[in-house]
Amino acid sequence: MSIFKFEDHQALGRVRSVDTATVIVQVGDVERLRKLQVNRLAVLQSSRPGQHLVGIIQKITRSAIEEQESAEEGLVENAKMTEVNLVRITLIGTMVDKRGAASNVFLRTLETVPEIDANCFAVEGETLTNFMRVVANIAADGQRLSLGHYTLDDKAEAFLNGNKFFQRHAIIVGSTGSGKSWTTARILEKTADLPNGNAIVFDIHGEYGPLEGPGIRHFRIAGPSDLDKKSGLKDGVVHLPYWLLSYEAMVSMFVDRSDQNAPNQSMVISRAVVAAKQAYLLKGKHDSLLKNFTIDSPVPFELDAVISELKELNTKTETGSSGREKQGDFHGKLSRLIQRLENKRTDRRLGFLFQCPPETMDFSWLEQFTSALMSGSIDQPDKKGGIKIIDFSEVPSDILPLIVSLVAKIAFSIQQWTSTGKRHPIALFCDEAHLYIPERQASGASDVSVEVFERIAKEGRKYGLGLVVISQRPSEVNRTVLSQCNNLVAMRLTNGDDQSVVRRLLPDSLGGFGDLLPILDTGEALVVGDASLLPTRVRIEPPRQTPNSGTVQFWDRWSEDKSIKSISEAVTSWRNQAM
Repeated sequence: MSIFKFEDHQALGRVRSVDTATVIVQVGDVERLRKLQVNRLAVLQSSRPGQHLVGIIQKITRSAIEEQESAEEGLVENAKMTEVNLVRITLIGTMVDKRGAASNVFLRTLETVPEIDANCFAVEGETLTNFMRVVANIAADGQRLSLGHYTLDDKAEAFLNGNKFFQRHAIIVGSTGSGKSWTTARILEKTADLPNGNAIVFDIHGEYGPLEGPGIRHFRIAGPSDLDKKSGLKDGVVHLPYWLLSYEAMVSMFVDRSDQNAPNQSMVISRAVVAAKQAYLLKGKHDSLLKNFTIDSPVPFELDAVISELKELNTKTETGSSGREKQGDFHGKLSRLIQRLENKRTDRRLGFLFQCPPETMDFSWLEQFTSALMSGSIDQPDKKGGIKIIDFSEVPSDILPLIVSLVAKIAFSIQQWTSTGKRHPIALFCDEAHLYIPERQASGASDVSVEVFERIAKEGRKYGLGLVVISQRPSEVNRTVLSQCNNLVAMRLTNGDDQSVVRRLLPDSLGGFGDLLPILDTGEALVVGDASLLPTRVRIEPPRQTPNSGTVQFWDRWSEDKSIKSISEAVTSWRNQAM
C-alpha cells in the first residue's frame, strides 16, 4: 500500500513550470503557504501511475502583480493587485509504490518530471514519519553506516550506504567546535564494529587516542624517547626506515633546491643509492631481484655506504692530460649534501627514520610491517584491531607531509600489487588534511605528498583503497583531491572561502544547501552524495568514546581554585623533543 495517499483537496498547489530538476508551484491558499518551510519535503504527482516525485523546498516567495480590468491603456484606476505565491522545489528522487516484490521503494533517479498543473503536496505529520522509515530501511544490513537521526524527523535513523561511502571517497569538513571529530569517531566506531573492518587513521595531533575497543589498534610514530627503549611494532611503536623513501622524497629531504649544485647532488645520490641497494641484494643472494629493481624499490641499503661514496666523490682528484693532479667532476660540490645527510642522521627527532632497530634492515621486515598496517581484524594475530590509528604528533612539522604520504604510498602499493581476487579493501582517514594535502605547495615535501594523494584519489577505488578527507579548512585542501570525493559530510562552516569550496562540491540542483553551512547546530551535518539516499540535514549521534579534540574550557579552568604546575615538565619535554 502506498504511503502517499493524497486527495486533490489536500494539494498545496499546482505546477506552473518545470526545468530539468526544478519545479515552480503556485500556491493559492495563503494559510498553507505560511506553514511551509525551506528545506522541508514535498511530493508531486508523476505522469506515471504508481509513482510520486519527491523534492526539497528551496525557496518560498509571495509577491503582488497588477492586473488590468480594462483592455484600454491608461485606465490605472481600474487596476487591481493580485497576490502570487510561488514555491521553488528541487526534485531529488522518485517514490515507487511497487518494484518487483518490494513495496514503497525510494529511488535517487528521475525517470519523469511532473506535468503542468500536476498537484503538489506537503510531506508532514504521519506521512513524513512513514517516508523517513522507508528511507531508513533502504539498504541491506551489510551496507548500513549509521550516522544519527534526520533533522526532518528525529525518530528516523539516518543511514549511509557503507559501500558507496568508501568506494567513492568522502570529505568531512567543519569549523573548530562543530562536531567534526565526533562525526569521524562515530564512523570509525561503526567500522570497527564490523567483523573484518580495515582502515588507517592519520591522527596528526593524537585526537583519537581515547577510542578503544576490540576493533581498534593504536600505533604511534617513534619519538626521541623511544630510541633508547628499543621499542617496536609489538609495543605499538612504528619506525619508518629511510630506505622506504622514494627517490623524490629523498631528494626533497636531502637536497637544497636553491643550491647551484642541486642537479649534481640529485644525480650523485641516485647513483649511490642504486649501488647500495644492489650491494644489499648481492650480499643477501636475492639474485632474482637484480634485473628489475629500481631506486624506488623497497629494498634496504646501508646509509653509511652512500655517505662514504659521496665523501669519496667530494674529495676525488684525477690525473689531467698534462700529467698533473686536478679536481674531479664533483670535487667540493657535495659538501652541503653530505652535511645535510649527517645532520638528519643524528637528529633524534628523525630517529624513526635514521635510528631504527636493527631488525628493520632485515629483508623480511617489510612484510611484517605491512601485515600489521594493512590486515583487517580477522587477519591480525589476535583477530582484533582492524582500525589502525597512527599518532603522528611527534613528527616534525616540516617533514610531516613526507611521512604521512609515505604511509599512504605503502598502502597504495600493497593494494596495487595484490591480485584482484585477494584484495581486502582499506580506507585512509586523513585527519587535518590541509597540513599534508595542501592546495598551495610550499615545499618539496608538500609536492611529494600531494602527488601521492592525488593518485590515490584518482585510482584508489579500483584497487580497493578509499579516502576520507577530514579538515576544518577545505579551502586549503588540494582541489584535485576534493573533486574526487563524491560524498560530503559538512558541519558548520563560518569562513566564506571554506563555504565557497563546499558549495562547488554540491550538485547544481542542491546549490541552495550551501546557505545552511553557517547556521548548522553543533553536531549537525549536511549530508550529500552517492552514499546518501536523501540529501538532508542529519544530527550526528555522539560516539561511545569522545575524541580528545583539544577544546579547552577556558572559563571553567580559570574558575578552578587549584595550582597547576606543568611548566617545568613542558620545558623538559621541549628540550627532549618528546612528551
